[in-house]
Amino acid sequence: MAPAAAIRIISGAPGAGKSTVSDALCRRFQLAVHIPVDDIRDWVRSGFASQVRWTAETSRQFALARRGAARIAFDYSAPGFVAVLDDVVRESELEQYADYLGNAELRKVLLTPSLDIVLARNAAPGRKPFDSSVLEAACRGLHPLLLAENTAERGWIVVDSTTLGVEPTVDAIVNA
Repeated sequence: MAPAAAIRIISGAPGAGKSTVSDALCRRFQLAVHIPVDDIRDWVRSGFASQVRWTAETSRQFALARRGAARIAFDYSAPGFVAVLDDVVRESELEQYADYLGNAELRKVLLTPSLDIVLARNAAPGRKPFDSSVLEAACRGLHPLLLAENTAERGWIVVDSTTLGVEPTVDAIVNA
């Protein structure tokens, strides 16, 4: 059996490029799995709590999805897969993962394209299966919070991807 691989978490505001970068990062490894937390949240078929109007139930469902994502990541990393979690997560919310990651090494990455880039990406037609204009207020609030919390001093690899394409962004993560 292969030794356990590190688990990576890619965070950033909606539109930062987490899914695209996570997918490209996975392709750099022989064994890798991309685990988008939003996809796990979408498994809810009845009683889904939207993030458009944040409630206690929204928080609970995010915590459940993160716990499930962490379990999946651990199960894949133990036999040597690189697990890449894709989530808008702040340092203060990482405890929602902690109990389920076992003793796996966690490498934290924050993608920080400029707020203008994030807003423009979210405004692009057809990008999301819902009216993405609802993300503007969330991005305006999350972008500075993520920059303030997910810092290099707290062990995050911070990548300003404002002027970087996908592959140079992945290069910055791999080389950090």
